[in-house]
Amino acid sequence: MASDDTFLTGPDLAQGVASSALADGAMLLGHAHGESLILVRQGGQLFAVGAVCTHWNGPLADGLLVGDTVRCPWHHAAFSLRTGEAVRAPALKPITCRQVEEIDGRVCVRQSAPTLPRKAAPPEVLQPIVIVGGGAAGQAAAEALRRAGHEGSITLFSADPDLPCDRPNLSKYYLDGSASDDWVPLRPASFYEEQRIDLRLGTRVAAIDTARREVQLEDGSRHGFDALLLATGAEPVRLPLPGADLPHVRYLRSWADARALAAAAGTARQAVVIGASFIGLEVAASLRKRGLRVHVVGRETALMERVLGTDVGAFLRRLHEQHGVVFHLGVTPETIDARGVLLSNGETLAADLVVIGVGVRPALALAEQAGLALDRGVTVDEYLQTSVPGIYAAGDIARWPDPHSSAPIRVEHWVVAQRLGQVAAHNMLGQRERFQMLPFFWTEQFDFGLAYVGHAEGFDQVVIDGDIDARDCRISYRRAGQELAAAFVHRDLEGLRTERALENALAATPAPPTTPSTSRTPTCTPRPRANSTRGASN
Repeated sequence: MASDDTFLTGPDLAQGVASSALADGAMLLGHAHGESLILVRQGGQLFAVGAVCTHWNGPLADGLLVGDTVRCPWHHAAFSLRTGEAVRAPALKPITCRQVEEIDGRVCVRQSAPTLPRKAAPPEVLQPIVIVGGGAAGQAAAEALRRAGHEGSITLFSADPDLPCDRPNLSKYYLDGSASDDWVPLRPASFYEEQRIDLRLGTRVAAIDTARREVQLEDGSRHGFDALLLATGAEPVRLPLPGADLPHVRYLRSWADARALAAAAGTARQAVVIGASFIGLEVAASLRKRGLRVHVVGRETALMERVLGTDVGAFLRRLHEQHGVVFHLGVTPETIDARGVLLSNGETLAADLVVIGVGVRPALALAEQAGLALDRGVTVDEYLQTSVPGIYAAGDIARWPDPHSSAPIRVEHWVVAQRLGQVAAHNMLGQRERFQMLPFFWTEQFDFGLAYVGHAEGFDQVVIDGDIDARDCRISYRRAGQELAAAFVHRDLEGLRTERALENALAATPAPPTTPSTSRTPTCTPRPRANSTRGASN
């Protein structure tokens, strides 16, 4: 986490700078009216926007200009230079946007906001809209609907009793104790009230009636919809081990899980983490920062080899071992008791805290009940519509056609889920936007961070440019000589440029032929319903 405007640097843009100091396509970091800003000349136009990303306070001056947007170097959020609006997750909140004037060879930033053309009234759209799931996809979709001009009702049903939260933070800063509770919610409760988003926390949808266009809640009440987004996310894989239900055995998925785990870590002395995935390694790092002795158990013999390659996996193992983590690879847990964990090789690891992180599986019960087409996830077209017109799916459950290969893929990453939700929202409003964004994720473990862009299943070559031990490298994942994805360590701008190059290559690829399901457009006429209850609560 970085601070935002504690120190103002660069020229005072309110006093102005020489026009010659700002080349086309360049950014100048400065300040005006008590706030850090970047001054941009792009395509012959001048813009002044906040210099700090609203996601995790990344420095936008170190980012990349793409069209009339600026992208954050840390987690690849994007903001409009014209309005300051967050147009690309993971950022949701806008940045400041100031008026710029160029007079007599000087460029000055005014305190007022720029005068923008009035938005055209949105076309007649569906109403009401129901979202099932309060995770990354569902929350992002609700926001995107309002930003796109939807004036009808939005009801967001979340089985979680807590506000939608920043889940990537849970295994990192929150668990290691450096982030407080108020840093976890994506938005305060007041935001949903102001935006007229009917957020129903702790409310489970029991069934979807596709014929009557209704959802049925667990209490039996019904709620009608004209368009529905299914974003039920994923559930932790629970190991059927003797002792897995003991009080000191924990999983990490929700904010409640994180609170319970952090409380347990406050009194524990030695922990066993079962699972050497990203979540397992991040939990291990956070527990070590708290001073616990940590052992990690994984069935694989080489750490993260399938996802990141042998060399990167070996580095991560060295990193953790340097911080005192002990690995037990190529083994599985057999039983758990109050004293520890028995492994398949006969070794017993002492533990007063056990964390199981062996992956997740998509929560498909509702989709199956509704009769949606399934294929190791909910099958959607390039517009994220399911096999039932007017019902969309996003997040960890969605399996969409990869624009690179046209093969269906499902990706369990936070930013991907948010962007899926945003595109699904646009399509529920009839915008016909294909989902063609590249997957992106990041991990932070101890003092090491890695960002990854693209999707590389079954790579056959890993090329490392630089030195990963020196925390300075680019890692290319290729198949048959073609780069499918790349990872970056302390090469943020190069990561953004690679992302843009992959996007350009994708844009040059002809779109797949439209299937019958993708040719349907949602109806704008509400369907009649019998005995429907608008706004019913349990």
